[in-house]
Amino acid sequence: MKASNPQYSARRSDYDVTNTVRVSSAADVRDAVQELFESTWPGTPFGPIARAFHDFELAFTGRMPGYFGVDTVYHDQQHTLDVTLAMARLMAGYERTQAGTALALGAERAAVGMFLALFHDIGYLRERNETARNGAEFTRNHVSRSARFMDFYLPTIGFAHWTRITAEIVHFTGYEKPFDQIGEKVPDPRDIKLGHLLGTADMIAQMADRCYLEKCRDRLYPEFVLGGVAVTPDTRGDRGVKYASGLDLLRQTPEFMEETRRKRLDAAFDRAYRYLEPLFGGHNPYMESIDRSLGFLRQVLRSESWRMLRRSPQVFAAEPDSLTSVRGLMASYFKRAWSRE
Repeated sequence: MKASNPQYSARRSDYDVTNTVRVSSAADVRDAVQELFESTWPGTPFGPIARAFHDFELAFTGRMPGYFGVDTVYHDQQHTLDVTLAMARLMAGYERTQAGTALALGAERAAVGMFLALFHDIGYLRERNETARNGAEFTRNHVSRSARFMDFYLPTIGFAHWTRITAEIVHFTGYEKPFDQIGEKVPDPRDIKLGHLLGTADMIAQMADRCYLEKCRDRLYPEFVLGGVAVTPDTRGDRGVKYASGLDLLRQTPEFMEETRRKRLDAAFDRAYRYLEPLFGGHNPYMESIDRSLGFLRQVLRSESWRMLRRSPQVFAAEPDSLTSVRGLMASYFKRAWSRE
């Protein structure tokens, strides 16, 4: 599969990095994934993966029993679908480089990779018996919650024997467990590679998002506030401010992007992003988009021309007014915090 090469400015906000797949649509991403699977693992039944796409959509739109729909405005449906498409591409590219070797993933492991991608952030969804007001309150432990969901879910689609592995591998998308600790519990190098591909997909899909910078400022910052990441108490009960505002978060974003590239993508995940190149004629549209975004952000920061960040893409959450609700919750959070002074 070879990507089109549209100009960055012409890319649509809810389309993937190649501007060819609408990543706000579970059906469109499912179809793109099915095409990759049928060409990479011919003859493999796609039914379990199609079922997982269906169940993902039920859960994130609030139609799965026991769960509210997604109400996090950065980690919304589009984010997960974008990651899922990137994961499918990474696995397909990897498999083509390892065909016939002992390190090939195989069709079943690749299907598990799809389940991991689709549900890696389901821990942000509130269960109906919980008192949290927004899923962002689970920021610090959402990956463990996602692992718990898959323990319950995978047996329903015939993959119960994978729950022990998925409970570990999903942590390649988070910060709750050191990666070497995961490796101690996952002896098969193919499963570790699956984790590297998953962690890579999660990072490059969001950083290559056309509206990544605006989403950090306008959506990720409120999630960090509600999740206790932006402002945190120290051991004496005093507040430590990590991100004072959405703009402050943006000022720290170049360092985050560079550190993520160096420590996670290049080192911990062994440059797994390179497996995209067989699919795109030796190019890597994700990394190219990330480099453009970082360069543009540096230009904005040098000039402090914040109006250059003017995009306001749609939020794909369960309720149409999710962004307004999250901003209201953030205001209440700060009001309560300052009243304790």
